[in-house]
Formats: sequence, C-alpha cells, structure tokens
Amino acid sequence: MPVITLTIDDELISGREGETLLQVIKEHGISLPTLCHMEGLSERGGCRLCIVEVAGSPRPLPACTTPAREGMVVRTRSERLENYRRMLVELMLAERNHYCAVCVSIGHCELQRVAAEMGVDHVRYEYLSPKLTMDLSHERFGLDHNRCILCTRCVRVCDEIEGVHTWDISGRGVKSRIIADLNRSWRESGTCTSCGKCVQVCPTGALFLKGAVVGEMVKDPTMLARVLEGREKKEWEG
Repeated sequence: MPVITLTIDDELISGREGETLLQVIKEHGISLPTLCHMEGLSERGGCRLCIVEVAGSPRPLPACTTPAREGMVVRTRSERLENYRRMLVELMLAERNHYCAVCVSIGHCELQRVAAEMGVDHVRYEYLSPKLTMDLSHERFGLDHNRCILCTRCVRVCDEIEGVHTWDISGRGVKSRIIADLNRSWRESGTCTSCGKCVQVCPTGALFLKGAVVGEMVKDPTMLARVLEGREKKEWEG
C-alpha cells in the first residue's frame, strides 16, 4: 500500500493508505483507550474512547473508524479529549449496574482498567439502576446484562469469526440488549456452537464461565489472534 505522511501530536509520522487512524497511532506506540475495538474484528466506533482531534473537523472523531489520509494533523491528547473520555466512561458506569465488588471479572475487567487509568473515582451522573436479568440457561456460560456495555464484540466475533450470528442487539438507546437468536434464551439457541469466543472477547463480566466466582473470570486476550493465525496457516486442514 502507498505510504502516507501525517502529523500526530506535533510529530511527522508515516502510515499506509487504507489504514485507520487508530492503526497508525498504535503502530507508532501511542496509547489510546478503547473498549469496542479488538484486533481481528471489524470496527464499530461505538465506545468513542479513541476520539482524536483532527484539524478541520469541528468535532472529535473516533480513530478506529477514521481513515488515515495524507497531510492529516491529529492530536490524541488534550484537556477537551480527556474530559470527553472521562464523561463517556462515567456514563457507561451510570447506565447499568456495574457493582465491581461482586463481579466475576473484578481485577480483570477492561472497563475497570480504563476507568482507573483515567482517574474515575466517582460518577457525576445519576445512576439509572435498571432492573436487568441474567441468562444462565446455557450449560457452560452466563450472560449478565447488568455488566454489558454494548460494545458488540460478542456480536461481531460470532458473526465474523465463528460465522453463525447467534448474537444481536434488540431495542434502542438505554433499552438496548444483547439477544440470542431473535430473543430466545441462550439454551434454546439453535445456532450457538458453544465455542466460547464471545465469552473470551467480552471486555467486562457480562459474559462469563458458569461457576466462576468474584474475580475468577480471566479472559484470554490472545485467543482471537491464535484463531486467526491458525486459519491463515490452515492448521486445521488435512
């Protein structure tokens, strides 16, 4: 791919045409918070934590879905961006019931880590405290809607990698929910292969292994990369 040149945080750097800003930024060792992004999956631009300022744009843009272009001038850190990111994390925490002290993923939760890195020690917004249920109908896995941040990693990995599209989202706004097979219980799903990829890519304790207790649910961040590498090498053929 042709090489392009752009300015990020006052430094002239190079990228390749066709890359997103997030790819170029990460290639040059610049850290940006993300929750919906995961290597190997399509980009959604849902969590908005990777927003950056681009010269000429009246508003911040998500780096994961913004193509890198020749001559772009980008800033990844500013007081405005940090305020936006902190607000986004606080709104995620306020929207559902993220009680870390009783969560299977405490200490291993990406939302918890991002919040800690941003210094979020309180939430300025009113907690919605919705009355949400859990789906424990599957033999091996559980779904806790209270912990879900609607990043759709589970939806995308199921569709794009496993190829079955068991998961989807129903409703809109605060009424959005992850559902299986047009809103059946997980056990009744006729498409789920029980592969567990959705569980491993979930950034919070929303999807978990049944039997895990507080702090025991540790996800495998290398799982998806191993699957994709194995497919590329055709390790499961012949």
